[in-house]
Amino acid sequence: MLVRFGEGKMESFGKLLSRAEELDLKTLIERPKKRTTLAVIILLASLSRPVFGRSQDRPIDRTRSTITVYVYKTGILSGLAHNHEIEAPIAWGEVKDSDVPSVELRVDSTKLRVLDPEASDGTRATIQATMQGAHVLDVGHFPEIHFRSTGVEPNGTDHWMVHGNLDLHGQTHPVSFEVALKDGLYQGSAVLKQTGFGITPVKVAGGTVKVKDEVKVAFAIALLN
Repeated sequence: MLVRFGEGKMESFGKLLSRAEELDLKTLIERPKKRTTLAVIILLASLSRPVFGRSQDRPIDRTRSTITVYVYKTGILSGLAHNHEIEAPIAWGEVKDSDVPSVELRVDSTKLRVLDPEASDGTRATIQATMQGAHVLDVGHFPEIHFRSTGVEPNGTDHWMVHGNLDLHGQTHPVSFEVALKDGLYQGSAVLKQTGFGITPVKVAGGTVKVKDEVKVAFAIALLN
């Protein structure tokens, strides 16, 4: 069957066809744009949305972390003695990276080791036995040193103030110290008084040679990924 259109009808049909093609073409062009824009918005929203209620536990890398205790001499004949440097290897530790960050670590006090490079092997052994004995750390009764944070406050770029409780020699006391991230390590130090934890500083020769009450604890902590 042959259908014939008048001139007016043909013109109307042509306009309708052109409009339809224009609409289809416009839809084909705009639809991908709309989909792409929506996908970008969703992606940005997912990246910027805070993850509440989740925490990431990151173990401390014990092989790359160090805790060193420095004990300083004093007294009239202190020139005849030397300072002590003690290694305190970490037995276990963990950092929680969350909305409320925290850190916890444990040190086996039976494994503290006197380094004292200036001393002989025999002198180091004597100092270590005294340090771990009943008159100082008394590791037989208190085999563990434990720290757990109670608060971590930002203190500038890659700097924090850490507050927590230190369990040492059967006593628990609050301590605070600054931590800085440098070369991939969380570094810092704290000064503690031995008498504050019920420890009497060692003295010999009637007190003419003794160690100071204050000891310095320096640390460099690495985390496992």
